[in-house]
Amino acid sequence: QVRLVQSGGGLVQPGGSLRLSCTASQSIFRLYAVNWYRQAPGKQREMVATITAGGSTNYVASVKDRFTISRDNTKNTLYLQMSNLKPEDTGVYYCNIQQIGPYWGQGTQVTVSS
Repeated sequence: QVRLVQSGGGLVQPGGSLRLSCTASQSIFRLYAVNWYRQAPGKQREMVATITAGGSTNYVASVKDRFTISRDNTKNTLYLQMSNLKPEDTGVYYCNIQQIGPYWGQGTQVTVSS
């Protein structure tokens, strides 16, 4: 019922920055918390950041002070600004609405390597 389409990602050197986007197909997006997950090779998927409908945010300890999650409800879009990237940030990143569905984006690869 809700399609999530991601963009961004790519290859970046340690210390670099990337911005991920996730756009929902329906404006009902604005009523729900939205999350970013990532999955590194050989590891389980983990929640990286979350933002509530009201704009409250939370982060996994390993990305706190480096990543910023935000949303623009007028555009039905979720963002993840990633700064000072480290090799351990490498993985496939997914946006997610858990409260309904759940719904998942298609995933986008982030590779941090010199």
